[in-house]
Amino acid sequence: MPRVLMPIGDAVEALDTFYAYYRLPEDGYEVVVAGPEARLYHTVLHEIPPNPDVPWDITHERPGYHLRASAAFRDLCAADFAGMFVAGGRAPEYIRYDKDLLRVTREIHAAGKPIACLCHGIEILAAAGVIRGKRVTTVPKCALDAEQGGATYVADPCVVDGLIVTGRGYGENTAVLRELIRMLRGASPR
Repeated sequence: MPRVLMPIGDAVEALDTFYAYYRLPEDGYEVVVAGPEARLYHTVLHEIPPNPDVPWDITHERPGYHLRASAAFRDLCAADFAGMFVAGGRAPEYIRYDKDLLRVTREIHAAGKPIACLCHGIEILAAAGVIRGKRVTTVPKCALDAEQGGATYVADPCVVDGLIVTGRGYGENTAVLRELIRMLRGASPR
């Protein structure tokens, strides 16, 4: 069964993560969850609360489910994966400094394998240098991260550029996963 890498850390966004975690196996792909260490991680619900009576300008995080990483970033080899899915939440802000995560991200990209990314996950792709010259989307507050990574930020829900598909957030799960699965099957990117 072809394998898809899913890097996580504490405070990875629950909906970003679990949609792909359960959706990819439905099409015959094994999801390999990896983190800074092979251990149990905390997910979060990461959103701006929709209560107009109490304005909130930044994302609020509430505890979500837990997910176990079966591998540490240092033990990953790009040749073991058909592609990569990067979730958002607060985790990317911290794990983007992991040299082994950046290494395997670059290797997957250099091998011409598809990468899907939602929300704050763009921070990892920018840090790895794999979005330079690409058109991408993300949540508006991460547009600067995308641009500092050499990409052109596009305020669209889902953007495909070559073998990279990006979405603003969990609302784009269906569109992003549809494109990733098409790419994993070997269809030409749109």
